[in-house]
Amino acid sequence: MSKIWFITGSSRGLGHRIAQAALRRGDRVAATARDTRALADLVADHGDAVLPLPLDVTDRAAAFNAVQRAHDHFGRLDVVVNNADYALGGAVEELGEQQLRDQLETAFFGAVWVTQAALPLLRAQGSGHIVQISSLSGVVAHPIMGGYAAAKWALEGLTESLAQEVAPFGVKATLVEPGAFATDVTSSAVLATPIDVYGPTRQDVLAQLTNSKAGDPAAAARALLRIVDAEKPPLRVLFGAHAYEFTQHVYAERLKSWSEWAYLSTEADGA
Repeated sequence: MSKIWFITGSSRGLGHRIAQAALRRGDRVAATARDTRALADLVADHGDAVLPLPLDVTDRAAAFNAVQRAHDHFGRLDVVVNNADYALGGAVEELGEQQLRDQLETAFFGAVWVTQAALPLLRAQGSGHIVQISSLSGVVAHPIMGGYAAAKWALEGLTESLAQEVAPFGVKATLVEPGAFATDVTSSAVLATPIDVYGPTRQDVLAQLTNSKAGDPAAAARALLRIVDAEKPPLRVLFGAHAYEFTQHVYAERLKSWSEWAYLSTEADGA
């Protein structure tokens, strides 16, 4: 049976590719963007199968309205994808208060508002799948990306709780954690005012990004189709070979560190 999707941040990047992949296999999509003119190609190619909706996810009332409009139009929602996002770059000392708040408003609170809007509808129909587009930065924080990582770690914790809360109602939740992909993420990035002492660290991070093999967002979108079609989808899934290999190494180091300091656990208990 074809699915009805609600996808935020559909104007470009991974969100646009997810919408294309769903539409090409015969699903229908409520695609949102701040400027719906960016969705013109989807409408031209797929006609009435696309419902373009204007949405700034930081506006809670607008998020609730858009989700309800999509549900009213199609009669149900099967997959809700929270993809709207941008990257905030800067060392922790460099980050401005408003920059941090704006990052959290989009990457975290925006996903919360859409999720809250969709949940009563999904519970009522006894099915549905909420997909949060997180990041490798939601698993492993990198230097110069602390603000972005903070938003993604918040989304990860919220969604882990969510998955347990909604399972009894037949609703599923998945965190997608992509590594580096060939999208235009840098075009929307916000950079903090630099402090010279962090220059070498910044250069190291840029060099790593430049040398990383970027994944294909179209392939990632096709992989997501398999996840939403699965009877028992994962809570977390890494996208990209580099992300999987890197995370294995990081978790091995974490386990090693916890083991080395495990004796403090009993001391902390007063045992």
